[in-house]
Amino acid sequence: MPLLRLYLRVIALLAPEKALAIALALANLALAGVYFLEPWLFGRVVDALAAAGHRDAWRYIGWWAGAGFGGVIASVWVSLHADRLAHRRRLAAITQFFEHAIALPLSFHGQHHTGRLLRILHGGASNLFSLWLGFFREHLATLLSILVMIPLALWMNWKLALLMIALMISFAVFNAIAMRRTLAAQGEVEELHHAITERAGDVFGNVLVVQSFTRLSAEVAAIREMTGRVLTAQYPVLRGWAWLTVANRASSTITVVAIFALGASLNGKGEVTVGGIVSFVGFAMMLIGRLEQFASFISGLFFQTHSLSDFFAVLDTKEVLQEKPGAPDLPSVKGDVEFDDVSFGYEATHPALKHLSFRAKAGSTVALVGPTGAGKTTALSLLYRAYDPEFGHIRIDGIDIREVGLNSLRSHIAVVFQDPGLFYRSIADNLRIGKPEASDAELAAAAQAAEAHNFIIVKPDGYSTLVAERGKSLSGGERQRLSIARAMLKDAPILILDEATSALDNATEARIQRALGVLTKNRTTFVIAHRLSTVRNADLILVLKDGELVEQGRYAELVAKGGLFAELDASGRFVADAQEEPESEVDLAYAAG
Repeated sequence: MPLLRLYLRVIALLAPEKALAIALALANLALAGVYFLEPWLFGRVVDALAAAGHRDAWRYIGWWAGAGFGGVIASVWVSLHADRLAHRRRLAAITQFFEHAIALPLSFHGQHHTGRLLRILHGGASNLFSLWLGFFREHLATLLSILVMIPLALWMNWKLALLMIALMISFAVFNAIAMRRTLAAQGEVEELHHAITERAGDVFGNVLVVQSFTRLSAEVAAIREMTGRVLTAQYPVLRGWAWLTVANRASSTITVVAIFALGASLNGKGEVTVGGIVSFVGFAMMLIGRLEQFASFISGLFFQTHSLSDFFAVLDTKEVLQEKPGAPDLPSVKGDVEFDDVSFGYEATHPALKHLSFRAKAGSTVALVGPTGAGKTTALSLLYRAYDPEFGHIRIDGIDIREVGLNSLRSHIAVVFQDPGLFYRSIADNLRIGKPEASDAELAAAAQAAEAHNFIIVKPDGYSTLVAERGKSLSGGERQRLSIARAMLKDAPILILDEATSALDNATEARIQRALGVLTKNRTTFVIAHRLSTVRNADLILVLKDGELVEQGRYAELVAKGGLFAELDASGRFVADAQEEPESEVDLAYAAG
């Protein structure tokens, strides 16, 4: 993204507070007037004193003082309101990024590490803040000062003004060369920083694995090697910008000396007064200061370019799932579900589902079985629109799910995942994901139904106990029971069980199966099944292989057919029901009343 277009986009984010932004711009215009008035008034005072016109000198001094005090007042007002504006818009940008990113499809999040997204969020928001603050405190006044100063200098003496213009051109050329030669290298530096963040995030998220496999030294060595690569890539960039500073300073010094030399020559010819020379030197010194400020701004923007580009790239990522404008809510749902010739692929060349068609009646239980990679989880993810099918239709009670609001659709579907997906929040907060307005009594009732209440109440803070990141402070069975309780609170008419018990031991699974029995009552339930009782009791069994529905029916029918399902059944694919064991002495006491 070109530098100017990027900067204009940064400024465009201030649009929600356009009135204040315009007021700050006008205040900066006043400051620019003060900046160029001061050297001009200085020259007038010198000429008045040289002509022994003390009355005129005092008049100019009075104007100078008035302009100075006015500049101070304007500067204080700009600083105060620019600070507040920048802070407000920074927080608004964080919110906007977060709101947009979490709505992006799973395919996007599968390609972007969480650590990378967090670095883009915080880095981009911080850089936006510094640019907004700098824009109103320095950059705008600097730009206006330069625009006003050059015409005034040309009006006063075009020969001396040409030297100032030459200085501006040299600054522009030197900065352009530095940016052109170092932009690609700085992009490499930013990518390396992202890689470090991703690596560190992986290690922090898997500390147990790192420690148990004695990977501490190896992971630290990897980070050190990566930081070394950052420095190797960064040093040439820093060297280029250091030479730019030297070139700019040299140009400034030569310009000031040249103004004095040419001014002295022109004064000898009577073309300029001593006060005029003083004014021009003041203009030159001010221009040098402003150009150095502007060069510093360009340098800062250069080093922020990749961070801001990444920030805007996420905001520009289109949501694959598009809602139709004004899409109505899904009305009261009975739970009839129909897949009509549905095809879908994560990649166009490798379809995950091919022409899937079936119908599930309201209140029925549908078991999906088949080899690993058959498309079972993919099929169920289409029902709550994690993705949209490329072909075909999915209907609930005869209504195409793409014709209704996305939030409305998902509010009628509860999902219990294999990975429960718990948050770094209290147990109560995790449960209220299912029903934010749930009372404490409702939480307890759902937990009891999910066989979770008894382990919660013995935690140090009960329902207020903080759950570690991704539920690491809980056992697998405890995490899954909280997930079931969360689904119970949602009380949706359609339920999806995505291998909700496959990773649990037999005794724990038996306890959870009892909780699931309560959860599935009077709901249309889809379950990826590995338990024999589940497939036997299912109203409909869907047998998938390589994304295709090869068989469907009830247990006895499919066994009698002697097809793929019969092979899976005969091979012991479906395990027998586990026997429930008391979880602990606390469980026994709880069960006894």
